[in-house]
Amino acid sequence: MYIENVKKEMKLPEKVRIFDTTLRDGEQTPGVAITPDEKIRIAKRLDRLGVDVIEVGFPAASLGERKAAQEIKSLGLNAQVCGLARVLQEDLDAAIDSDVDYIHTFIGTSPLHREYKLHMSREEILIKSVDAVEYIKDHGIIAEFSAEDATRTEFEYLKEIYSAVEDAGVDVINVPDTVGVMVPAAMRKLIEDLKNAVNIPISVHCHDDFGLAVANSLVAVEAGAQQVHATINGLGERAGNTSLEEVVMALMVNYGVKTNINTELLVGTSGLVSRITGVKMPPNKAIVGDNAFAHEAGIHVHGVLQKAETYEPLKPEMVGHSRRIVMGKHTGARAIRSKLDDYGIEMDEDQFCSLYDQVKKLGDKGKTVTDADLHALAETVIGKPKEEKVKLEGFTVMTGDNVLPTATVKLNIEGKIKTAAKTGVGPVDAAINAIQSLVMKIAEIELREYHIDAITGGTNALAEVFVIVADKEGNSATGRSTVEDVVMASVEAVLDAINKILMER
Repeated sequence: MYIENVKKEMKLPEKVRIFDTTLRDGEQTPGVAITPDEKIRIAKRLDRLGVDVIEVGFPAASLGERKAAQEIKSLGLNAQVCGLARVLQEDLDAAIDSDVDYIHTFIGTSPLHREYKLHMSREEILIKSVDAVEYIKDHGIIAEFSAEDATRTEFEYLKEIYSAVEDAGVDVINVPDTVGVMVPAAMRKLIEDLKNAVNIPISVHCHDDFGLAVANSLVAVEAGAQQVHATINGLGERAGNTSLEEVVMALMVNYGVKTNINTELLVGTSGLVSRITGVKMPPNKAIVGDNAFAHEAGIHVHGVLQKAETYEPLKPEMVGHSRRIVMGKHTGARAIRSKLDDYGIEMDEDQFCSLYDQVKKLGDKGKTVTDADLHALAETVIGKPKEEKVKLEGFTVMTGDNVLPTATVKLNIEGKIKTAAKTGVGPVDAAINAIQSLVMKIAEIELREYHIDAITGGTNALAEVFVIVADKEGNSATGRSTVEDVVMASVEAVLDAINKILMER
């Protein structure tokens, strides 16, 4: 493959560290607030996942933040526990008092931050940065320094400040693309140039304002970065941060670069964070979305059933996911036959064609046919009598507030068209009363049992109706129908049972 030839020209690291900031930058997602207890739950899960660093929050922000940091540190996790701090004495002390073993300190360095936010000169910012790093190191704590808005900072000044904190003993320098303005080519060049300027590990922290956070993180690794900041589900300010699950799997599968992440826990971790934060993932979210390994198109399903790699770049089990074959208007016959084999359902060709047509019609109406839907439809088709002496030609119902429910039913009874209109306590009752009046001469029937279930949730759920009908001679039969309309399902189920009774005579 072409990509393999390109990778041979790259000087890729064997392993990349993952710095998780879900509990800090992720919590800054608008509308998200994570309680200390919830932070502990997420931290435990992140540790099981295998992240190298957990940024637990901003200890100077509140007493709750400090307590959460202390409690997480007391858990004895394998991951390093990190607190965020500005280059201010009170922030640094709050982080130190939280007993964290890693402090991530930062200050804005771009002209915008210097002039409009900090009102400080280059020299003042440099001095404060060096002082902060020295203070952290004097307390025996790992120090990481970020030049906030680094990607909009003059390169010569950026190189100067990173070199200064390196001389002060910083352990890692971080390059934040604070407002996500970088493009991959520029990010690669920036990291390459910084790699030539400093001799300590380089980390990157990318935002997704233009949808490039993962891409920029990956090219940073290509250029020599040894650590990536990321969040579960890509949570974070505005459009979010680098998605941990996406960057980890891209590094592993596309680059052959290792991390300490137990990838089989990615989907479960994503679900936990989604439930706690209340931020639901779109179904097409890469790696962890519900549709990440779902297939509907007939050509794709055929390929996947023959060889999964034809339409899947990685196995769903690698990330704790599972493959789904979705039924709809694009579904091919092979996919449906495969599902029927899974259910152990056997059909003749006529029955299969009937089922296939129903799936297609539902798809044309915008309905996605779930496994449960397909199973119910198949059972309905199999249960239909071979001959139908009574066929539905059409029906209408009228119902509503202050309206007596009325149904008009047209049937083909042994070749003759007959119509009747009846009322009832509801539209279903009215329709069945009309059917009973029409078939009375050939089968005086009584409805013994009536059950209805919604196969799946939602207002477009298929209705499955099951009935037991008996005649005055003591013959009884079951009837079943599964369609999207409750009244239609009821009518079809009753007619299904009537036809079975007539066949038994």
